[in-house]
Amino acid sequence: MKRLEEFIVVSALGLLVAGAVRASAEELAVAAGREVSFEYTVRLKDKTVVGSNVGKDPVTYVHGRKQIIPGLEKALAGMKAGQSKHVEVPASEAYGPYDETARLTIDRSQVPPDTKPGTTLATHEGRPVKVLEVREDKVVIDLNHPLAGKDLVFDVKVLKVAAPQPASEQNQPEPPHE
Repeated sequence: MKRLEEFIVVSALGLLVAGAVRASAEELAVAAGREVSFEYTVRLKDKTVVGSNVGKDPVTYVHGRKQIIPGLEKALAGMKAGQSKHVEVPASEAYGPYDETARLTIDRSQVPPDTKPGTTLATHEGRPVKVLEVREDKVVIDLNHPLAGKDLVFDVKVLKVAAPQPASEQNQPEPPHE
């Protein structure tokens, strides 16, 4: 009988510890080094929606590594999974001011033949550029980010906050299959 009581006590302690670990993981706040997943809708000040991932795959980043715009990263600090926030991010903390000098004239042969003013192309790195002018032998492109100079309004919801993995658990090779 004593062994059964010991088993019950040990099992109960195990459940309590597992529950405490699970509860603390659910309550992690966004902080440096933590992996964060969130969904968002971003609008301009005039309420025009310019992007959203609601109902799609979440954005996942490591907080503090400058993987998202600075103003949004600052606003997410301290939030926990399940929390939502309305965030206004000035252009200076988003994609920066619009730079009038960030225009480049290139040979027309470097763009598709059907290119027209207003067309968005992509650089070799995948960065979007807008065509401003098409001449007979030259094309003028705008190298600014499409949202440069614009204040942004985000509605964000933090979906998950995870503690960083210890280096020993990252990128471990799989054991050989027999």
